[in-house]
Amino acid sequence: MSYLPLFPELPEVEELSSPASPPLGELRLSRPVRNQVEMVMQELDALIGPEHRARVIWGLVERLDLSQLYTPIRVATDTPGRAATDPKVLLALWLYAITENVGSARQLDRLCNEHDAYRWLRGGVPVNYHMLADLRVEHGEALDGLLTQLLAVLLKEGLADLDGAAQDGMRVRAGAGQSSFRREQSLKRCLEKAQKQVERLALEREHPDPQKGKREQAAQERAAREREERVEEALRQLPQVQAVKERQKRKAGKQRAARVTEARVSSTDPEARVMKMPDGGFRPAYNVQLTTDVSSGIILGVAVTNDGTDQGEALPMVDQVVQRTGRQSEKYLMDGGFVDLKDIQTLEQRGIEVYAPPKETERPAESRYSWVKGWRERMSTEAAKEVYKQRASTAEWSNAQVCQHGVSQFRVRGVAKVTAVMLLVVLAHNLLRWAALGT
Repeated sequence: MSYLPLFPELPEVEELSSPASPPLGELRLSRPVRNQVEMVMQELDALIGPEHRARVIWGLVERLDLSQLYTPIRVATDTPGRAATDPKVLLALWLYAITENVGSARQLDRLCNEHDAYRWLRGGVPVNYHMLADLRVEHGEALDGLLTQLLAVLLKEGLADLDGAAQDGMRVRAGAGQSSFRREQSLKRCLEKAQKQVERLALEREHPDPQKGKREQAAQERAAREREERVEEALRQLPQVQAVKERQKRKAGKQRAARVTEARVSSTDPEARVMKMPDGGFRPAYNVQLTTDVSSGIILGVAVTNDGTDQGEALPMVDQVVQRTGRQSEKYLMDGGFVDLKDIQTLEQRGIEVYAPPKETERPAESRYSWVKGWRERMSTEAAKEVYKQRASTAEWSNAQVCQHGVSQFRVRGVAKVTAVMLLVVLAHNLLRWAALGT
């Protein structure tokens, strides 16, 4: 079948052809030259904008008294030795890193050389991951004092009123693995192996291997000693876990007592405990408690325990907030997991209204307390229910903020070091709240 042309009066146009490309060897290309030395004129202060978060954090850190962090430094202007790295720089680097969801000292060390914001905070000061790791885990007392000092500043500026406070707990995965939890006999065998390893390395020190450097030898000895210490600590923690297992057997009764497993402790993180996680599984974890100001979202207190239950944790947190701020909240909001009759009685007697959901049916033990009826009647009112709604938007919100700051699994071992990490996270959170509420 043939077709007539659409415009027969127009002359036919010859088909256009693209010009032939020259051979690859004759092409003129701009190719990378990576061995070329360049002189870059660069000012650190011009790397980030005037409203950058790094500048904000540095400005707020400069307003704090950091004298506790300077106490361990022994290098003075009239003594020999190189200058020490300013702890203010290390602290600011960690606080900014936490807001960027960075929780590794080695990763932070790399960012200090590669990322403009971290380079600006560093300002050319010598930094390595050892310094960063030491600041995070060896200055828990100083970080605790900084949190108290920061809360005093926020209260003085009227950014928190303590009219109401909400508490919630979150179970955070520990660094220990499931396979590190061992029974008593297995721990004793591990201890025996660790002691033999320490003795063997001590003998090697007297007759050093010429192919092994002193630094490598020292690192191996340190690792062996630390393993021995951790296993010894695990054996010391074992009686506590055994006592918990005995209580579980008594509560379970004769039929279910056989289901209670034998006591085990981790040989890598002896203070970690297997807890039920939010997804229903059981994993090694720590229980992090946070108390948050309802009106401002400022975290007033933080505690870390290795107890898998929240019951009985309310009163210690209230005491901590009073110790830090010198004031107590008028209303205290918590979920049903914190309900402990003795704690609630103590708080009510102090003049603190407790907002927590009571059990649907009154337990026989509650009849001994005259104030239980008043607490139940208050929680049945619509006004109390409206107040209690603030708990989710306060306590659970601060938990979510902490998770966004990288608290999903701890990279350090032990309650003390985990607490130091959480203090840094809370400081970073409160600095962001200071910047948001102060403007």
